[in-house]
Amino acid sequence: MKNLRKLFSYTTVFLLLISCSATNTLTMGGTKPAFVTIPEGVANIGIINRSLPSESNQALDKIDKLLSAEGQHLDEKGAEAAILALSDALVATDRFQKIRILDGPPEIRKGLGVLPAPLPWDIVEKLCEENDVDLLFSMEFYDTDTKVSYSVGTYELPNPLGLKVSVPGHEVTLNTQIANGWRIYDPKNRVVLDQFVYTDGLVSSGRGINPMKAVEAIVNRSERVIEYSKNMGNTFGLRLSPVRQRVKRDYFVRGTDNFKVAKRRAQTGDWEGAAQLWEREIDNPKSKIAGRAYYNMAIINEINGDLELAMDWASKSYTDYENKEALRYLKVLQYRVAQNRLLQDQASR
Repeated sequence: MKNLRKLFSYTTVFLLLISCSATNTLTMGGTKPAFVTIPEGVANIGIINRSLPSESNQALDKIDKLLSAEGQHLDEKGAEAAILALSDALVATDRFQKIRILDGPPEIRKGLGVLPAPLPWDIVEKLCEENDVDLLFSMEFYDTDTKVSYSVGTYELPNPLGLKVSVPGHEVTLNTQIANGWRIYDPKNRVVLDQFVYTDGLVSSGRGINPMKAVEAIVNRSERVIEYSKNMGNTFGLRLSPVRQRVKRDYFVRGTDNFKVAKRRAQTGDWEGAAQLWEREIDNPKSKIAGRAYYNMAIINEINGDLELAMDWASKSYTDYENKEALRYLKVLQYRVAQNRLLQDQASR
């Protein structure tokens, strides 16, 4: 009973704190610049595959032999699927004149499960010059690694007549990890524009009268690996495109009756009506109230897309009325302005 009283007391205090909060939270849409900025004048793209199927796992028994052979096949097919998905993603940006999948020289291909050393610039420049491309997108490695576990039990399995009967059997679980790495080489400026490693995994299981039959009962694993690989290639291609996002902002809802009414207007989507009431409080004789009003005026200007004016309001809220939240918000606005400039620069290219 004592513990229940404590729990009730803590819950009550928590609810009171929420109900007495001086702020509410809103969300608004925004756009972040692409992770990768493509240099001006780039028109033609080349894509190469440096990866080789890994041969590091030695076949120790029948299951290992089966998975080793299938693993090399999956590495080849998965890498090919990722390359094609990247090409499609670059085509979808509609910003390049030509996108070519190139045959890289055998000596640059590696069978490692980690990023190899970057390509020498003389090789990059030669590949780009010979194929008339401005940038080289390289799959640096592609690797699938499968761990096997199995258990023995009684399972319902179909007999030769197609009827399910309970028999002793084995359940095999395959935990497949997929990893690949990418780089973008800019031969003109001799700089790696991007370096990105992507990992994902899937779990497959099957049952049979012995471990081999259980492995054979696993269906669609290869198809799933190929699908995951396509997602990897597409994800890397999306790093060249701006990113839509939702951002959170807090605004003040307590202090005077105008703030209370403005809160209800904002909750119904009438932000301009809320701003009219906030503006009435910017000359409030109480410094704390005026500072909140200036802060909220910064919020409405960000909502309306005027970041420069929003920074002016936030700056005054902090400098003239010592609103510490306004200083934090001002830094957020300054960062967003810098991001917008980068976004405009990317769009102009």
